[in-house]
Amino acid sequence: MSKTTPATLALTKAGVAFTLVNYDYDPDAERIGLQAAEAIGADPRCVLKTLMATVDGKPVCVIVPCDREVSMKKLAAAFGGKAGAMMKPADAERLTGYKVGGISPFGQRKRVPTAIEEGALSEPHVFINGGQRGLQVRLSPGEAKTVLDAKVAPIVA
Repeated sequence: MSKTTPATLALTKAGVAFTLVNYDYDPDAERIGLQAAEAIGADPRCVLKTLMATVDGKPVCVIVPCDREVSMKKLAAAFGGKAGAMMKPADAERLTGYKVGGISPFGQRKRVPTAIEEGALSEPHVFINGGQRGLQVRLSPGEAKTVLDAKVAPIVA
């Protein structure tokens, strides 16, 4: 497994301190984020999943704890919109340059507005996908927010 991805390159270029964590990715897992949390032995609230969605038809990136679901109403409100919807997997892959199960908010092909669940910022560190299946980066949630210029909002159901 390569340890260099567009995500790790973007974090390095931004001067963000992070640690790489590899794990055995299970493509058949019912919930990929929870499988990652279990595989690395981390509390699910510290393992954040990266989802691609749209608000009023415009793409956005959403980062929430892997054991929670996004409220489309709250997501739309966070971006000043009326309606939120999940992006189709093929569209997410085309937009980000990553495969589903390996989508990272860092180093995406096209930068889009990003929101992070406010509760995640209370953790001392979080794990976020590092740009490929089976790779997480461990970093400060505050640094993730800063480097992504992410909105912090209550976006889980």
